[in-house]
Formats: sequence, C-alpha cells, structure tokens
Amino acid sequence: MKQLTIVRHAKSSWDYNVGDRDRPLKERGINDAILMASHIKNKISLPDAVFSSPASRALQTCTIFLRMMDIPEERLQLTNELYDFSGASMRRFIKTLSDDYEKVMIFGHNHACTDVSNNFGDSEIENLPTAGMVHLTFEADSWKSIQNGKTALTVFPKDLR
Repeated sequence: MKQLTIVRHAKSSWDYNVGDRDRPLKERGINDAILMASHIKNKISLPDAVFSSPASRALQTCTIFLRMMDIPEERLQLTNELYDFSGASMRRFIKTLSDDYEKVMIFGHNHACTDVSNNFGDSEIENLPTAGMVHLTFEADSWKSIQNGKTALTVFPKDLR
C-alpha cells in the first residue's frame, strides 16, 4: 500500500520586495504550520521520504513539519518539479517516485496540491487552503500505477483554531 501526504505551503508574506520563489512565510503561516504539524504528528505514519518545492515558503513549511514531527532531515529532498501551480508536473513527479518508498510527504503550491488531491483521492476538495493537508492511501505496489486512492484524512488549519 502506498501513502501520500500532500501539504500546501503555509500563508506567505507579500511584505518584501522579492521574487515569487523567495517569498517567506508570514507569522500566521508559521503558527499554522506548527499547529498542523503538531496535530497530525500522531495521526499519520512518518514518511519514508519528504519532497519539497525549493520556494522559500514551501521549504519553510516543510522544515517546520520536519522538526515538529521528528522526521529526520536526511529524508528531505528538494525538487523543482514541485514548484508547480497546475498539478501536471506534480502528478508526473509522484508517478516516477521510487517504489522503495511506501509513505511519501510532499510540500507544494496551489492549484497543484488541490489538483493532485482531487485527481488521486476519492473526495472533492474545492481548494486546499494554505497549510492544509490531505493524506491519501492507495492499494498499489507501484507509484506509477496509483489511481483511485482513498482520501484517508483531510485537515485544514481553520478546523484547529
């Protein structure tokens, strides 16, 4: 069985004159990421591998989750394929994951996170909010063959405040 946890980066700040890839989290985003990671720590299994978009806001969100969930940093890999806003690149990336990984966590952007959740899961999400998380499970032995997964858990920060 394959398990995929999708996390949209937390709320970012527009207060700085930086490019899109360099936008940091705002204080609310940091707090939401801490809240979410603390909440799901004991609700999902620790991932075998973690992949993040290299954008600052995604990587900062990912780093908070790693620390709060006690996930070893060695499991983290950055990939430009997750700096995706449509979902096509993210779907391709997931389908090419090594089958050595049973449980994978990815950190990315919208609309890609919503698209992947809806394409691979069995419940429709209108919009995965910032710091929102979807956990999918698949009756599959290979990432390239995943389809028709089960949306096992969905958590949004607003539900925890």
